[in-house]
Amino acid sequence: MADVPADPVAPPDRDAVTGGERRRRRGRRGERAVVPDARFTSYYGKPVLNKPTWAARDIAGYLFLGGLAGASSVLAAGAELTGRPALAKGCKAGALVAISGSLYALVHDLGRPARFLNMLRVVKPSSPMSVGSWLLVAYGPQAGLAAVTALTGRFSVLGRVATFGAALVGPAVASYTAALICDTAVPSWHEGHREMPFVFVGSAASAAGGLGLLVAPVDQAGPARRAALVGGAVELVATEVMVRRMGLAAEPLRTGRGGRLVKAAAALTATGAVLGGVLGRRSRAAAVLGGLASLAGSACTRFGVFHAGVASAEDPKYVVRPQRERQASRGAPTAAT
Repeated sequence: MADVPADPVAPPDRDAVTGGERRRRRGRRGERAVVPDARFTSYYGKPVLNKPTWAARDIAGYLFLGGLAGASSVLAAGAELTGRPALAKGCKAGALVAISGSLYALVHDLGRPARFLNMLRVVKPSSPMSVGSWLLVAYGPQAGLAAVTALTGRFSVLGRVATFGAALVGPAVASYTAALICDTAVPSWHEGHREMPFVFVGSAASAAGGLGLLVAPVDQAGPARRAALVGGAVELVATEVMVRRMGLAAEPLRTGRGGRLVKAAAALTATGAVLGGVLGRRSRAAAVLGGLASLAGSACTRFGVFHAGVASAEDPKYVVRPQRERQASRGAPTAAT
């Protein structure tokens, strides 16, 4: 009988690490098996998940600018109510610039404006992207009208109505992007779904406080100082709780490019809270430096979370090992490792 030729399309060796030790099976009588257990990662060396194809500049920028815009509108409304015209005007203008940049980044990633308009053809409450698209439509015109009337000094009543309308939608604009990225299979995003909204809202408040410290004189910047201080504290605490709870999926938030950005975010956010929130009460220079640090820290948070998610999708261990651990905890049988 002729020899059977080897399969010419046989897949390559899949012996890639998933974090477990290779075990040797034993037969019924205790003899050592000739063939060791296979250790699965993915077929043909491909990742288990397709990594996000979004450009970091577009999507991480979209996450940061949207949060800054939404929180700035809330701060502007508070300044309007408490008689701080410089803070109110500066935050309204900053919100318009930020939401314009956020929309540009989103459309640039989509490729053409028509794709954004297509998302408005339906309303799907179960889809964060659908809800987010309608939030941007509700928020953008009001933020624009509030800024234009403040800068021109005309139609002040209409501008006041738009200011409070934008402030009502602003918190949702600042927070929905957390649900947007956590509602995916990307491990370092999905596993942080409990704390990520607090991280993003705290980061947005810190950024808005930083903007307020830049645009308002010291005697009007009280709400901005509190936003930088409280928002920074919420962001730092929520991030630490999230990283501790996530287990293996938090590793990309500690290592690599994502980890470096998250560490930089923590240092900058803390610096901004101290300089702007505490020392900025008496020193304009400290307020400006603190404001810049808070803005930079918020941006680093969004870019760090983005890059950590991409890294977790590229490595199969962040998908395979947590699944096996969950199965083991439920007493369910697991595949051979």
